Parts: sequence; C-alpha cells; structure tokens
Amino acid sequence: MLVYRMESNGVEANKMNPLSQRTHGLVSSAALLAMLVSNAWCGQVYETTSVYNHIIVEDVAGTRILRFNGSQESRMSLQDSTRGHFQYTEILQLPVFWNPAATNVLMIGLGGGSTHRAYQLLFPEIHIDAVELDPVVMKVAKTYFGVRESRTLKFHEADGRVYLRRTKQKYDAILLDAYTSTRYGSFIPHHLATTEFFTIVRDHLTPNGVVMFNVIGNYQGWRADIFGAMYKTMNSVFPNVYHVPSTESQNIILIGAMNEGPLKRETKLRNEEALLKTYPRLPLAFWKNTQAIQSVVPVSAAKSPVLSDKFAPVDGLLNAVPR
Repeated sequence: MLVYRMESNGVEANKMNPLSQRTHGLVSSAALLAMLVSNAWCGQVYETTSVYNHIIVEDVAGTRILRFNGSQESRMSLQDSTRGHFQYTEILQLPVFWNPAATNVLMIGLGGGSTHRAYQLLFPEIHIDAVELDPVVMKVAKTYFGVRESRTLKFHEADGRVYLRRTKQKYDAILLDAYTSTRYGSFIPHHLATTEFFTIVRDHLTPNGVVMFNVIGNYQGWRADIFGAMYKTMNSVFPNVYHVPSTESQNIILIGAMNEGPLKRETKLRNEEALLKTYPRLPLAFWKNTQAIQSVVPVSAAKSPVLSDKFAPVDGLLNAVPR
C-alpha cells in the first residue's frame, strides 16, 4: 500500500535487532504490543534489498514506518496497532456497504498490512486472500507489522493479474493497493491499470461485488490526469464507478460496482440497516466515509485516455501520446 505525502526520503540511523519473537493472532495482542514498544526507539529497525524493492522499517516518535525505495508505504502506532495507519486505508473497508453479506475479499498488494489487520478486527468472518509479488514484503509484514496468516487470512506469493488469471474463485470485493516504486516516484503497474485487466477483475466478482483501487493523485492539478484515466478506464468496464478522497493525503479510492443501478438513497438505507445488524460496532470513521462517496464524473476524465494493454503510460500521461 502506498500514500503520497510531501516529505523527504528515509532517515539514516543505526540498525537495531529485529523483533526476536513471533506471536499468533491479531497484532493488537498484548504480547506483541509489548515487544513492539520495547523496540520503539527512534531509528532504523530493518533494511534490505529484495528483487523488487529497497525496504526500510523505521520507528519514528512511536510510529513504525515502512518504506519502499524511499517512498512511505505504511505505518502503524507502536502503542496501539489499530491506530496510526493512513486514513485512506479506512475507505477500503467500504465493500460491505455495497454487500453487507460479503464473505470473501481479494487484496492485491500487502505493504504493512493495515487493511488486512483492520478486516481481521472489524470483519472477523470475512475470508481474505492476500496477494503480494515480493516475498520479502510478506516476511516484513509478518515480522515487523504483526500480520498473521489465520483461518480467514491466507497469503499468496504472486503477481495480482497472474493470480486472477489462474483462480476460478469469485470475490465479493477485490482491493488493489499495489505500486511500483523507483527513485523517481511511485506508479501503478501498467498491467494493473487497463481495460483488459479490469475485465478480468469484473469476471471474478460476485453480482453485488465491487473493486476498489487506491489512486495517488488529485481531482485537479498534480496527477489529475492519472486519476482521470483510471476513472475513465474503470467506467468502460463497470456499470457504476464511484470515488472517495482521503481527508489526510493525496489518495483517492476508485470504486467499480457490479450493480446495474446507481447507489440510490433507499439502497443505502437498506444496506445501513443490514450492516448495523451484522456489524453493530463499526467505527464512526466508517460511516463518515459512506457519506463521502461521490458519483460525479471528474473533470480530468474528459481529456484522459482509456488505458489498454497497448497504451497504459500511468507514469507519464501528461507527456504520452497514444499511437
């Protein structure tokens, strides 16, 4: 997962020993929190280079931060693992608003596992298939961010598109928070941003399913072209497309819904009633995010292209010309 905040690259510091123990269950357990706090010195906790990323884990002022190639990917409070995450990850909890009876979710992109931990806490009976390309990221998420495989959370080392092509499983929701990071910035992998890819996604969703995609950008200005192109591409595949902006960072969650009709007021009220029965303790932030769902076509979509396997320059749409 990745958030864009205007800040400098990773901080140099002395290395510390990694967590020496592992625990079972949710990261919020007292035993794991005690270990995290005991290691909560300010500085670099872990550093390595995988085939895909230069990975740094660091503790800064009580917050554990994960960086890929200098870009901040994930964060977690060392005092309370249910806090300290990026706000946009809370928007990724909204699939149950479309389908209160959801039973399974596919998550492509792991990072520090903020969304995965939240689902295990808020929706303990929903099964999660977590797909991550980099096996070192999986190890880091387990060791330093307390993400644990369980009865309802299974890890799969694979490319997201390849995984979908190989599985016959249909999902109530597919969440994408996968980025390629370089020294020049972070970009959506080309093959995860095209009509061909979203057609594969659509074919793996249940009738009330949704796909959610974390897009780094804005409605106007910086990276508005990328957001517009992603909206236009998803809109060419899904009957209805919505979007919810983060209140704390330059992230917008795009939502492609399988439902033929728009999300009407009566549908919202019916789903809210069902949710309150199934999940009576959903946090206030969840309900605030339901009020932030937008369906208006973004201005940037008018001048943005539909992305395809033959044309998907998501790292430079402003300078690219389709051929």
